[in-house]
Amino acid sequence: MPHQRSLDLVQITEPHDVTPELRRELIDCWIAVTNTGGAAGFPFPPVDDHDVEPVADKVIGRLNPQQSRLVIATADGVLAGWVILNRDPHRLVGHWGTVHHLQTHPDWRGRGIGTALVHELRKIARDELGLEQLHLAARGGEGLEDFYERLGWREIGRWTGALRFAPDDTRDEVLMVLAPL
Repeated sequence: MPHQRSLDLVQITEPHDVTPELRRELIDCWIAVTNTGGAAGFPFPPVDDHDVEPVADKVIGRLNPQQSRLVIATADGVLAGWVILNRDPHRLVGHWGTVHHLQTHPDWRGRGIGTALVHELRKIARDELGLEQLHLAARGGEGLEDFYERLGWREIGRWTGALRFAPDDTRDEVLMVLAPL
């Protein structure tokens, strides 16, 4: 497990700002998180480049200063985690954003990386995008509700039995909100 000396949080708002090296690190992180049981968008490990690259390219391709932001955490020059914030441009729901794919590389877990990413995303949402709330859907049965609740989020509902991982493993999708920002 690497020793963390410094943590840098960087916001990326345009696809062209994602270098080939960063793209590779994002993909490698997503693969590592998924293959160690992380709930980051691929429910059926193992995954590899073939699975993750096209999805990562879509996420990167949608980056836009007004609608989609990527925040990365680097520790000692290495990608330690990342998260996406999306906002719908429609004025009916334009006052809130949605958090996607929060993940910390397994080598960096337990060091506050996820917490730092959520705090930074909250500041960006409030101060730069003028959002009033953040929403997310978390996989039940992973302890994610407790993590988010410690950061001020509250559960606002569940889609009971929405996620079927195996015939004997059906879980809720937990809906959460952070408001006010």
